[in-house]
Amino acid sequence: MSIINEMKLDFLSCPANEAFARMVISAFILPLNPTLEQLGDIKTSVSEAVTNAVVHGYGEKKGTIRMRALLDDAGGLTVEVTDNGCGIRNIQQARQPFFTTMESAERSGMGFTVMESFMDDVEVHSEPGRGTTVRMSKQILAPCPAARRA
Repeated sequence: MSIINEMKLDFLSCPANEAFARMVISAFILPLNPTLEQLGDIKTSVSEAVTNAVVHGYGEKKGTIRMRALLDDAGGLTVEVTDNGCGIRNIQQARQPFFTTMESAERSGMGFTVMESFMDDVEVHSEPGRGTTVRMSKQILAPCPAARRA
């Protein structure tokens, strides 16, 4: 497989940019003519990843979030959302449904669960004090038979 399109976008870790990221990823995948369900799944997953970076990665501080997206020639999408925030000490624990580090806030602790439900694959790489990258992938188009034989 080869990359047919790629984009990188850096933006400030403020809550308003969560909606911005959703619109950007929508525009980016539009040439693949995704179904409404696929579009909703991807937008929701990006929203969760960006919200995690804003709320948990940076908290009250401001920082930069980078969203990188790749489309491959087999109709696959890969999205990475990266922050340089506080990082995650225990990734396995953070990926458990209802786990949250913000007990006093109105947080459900379902961000990773949502991403895992809507995307084909979710990888989380983090280092305490250095930040987190969430890498998600989803097949948008069914691979053509020629691609499977190659």
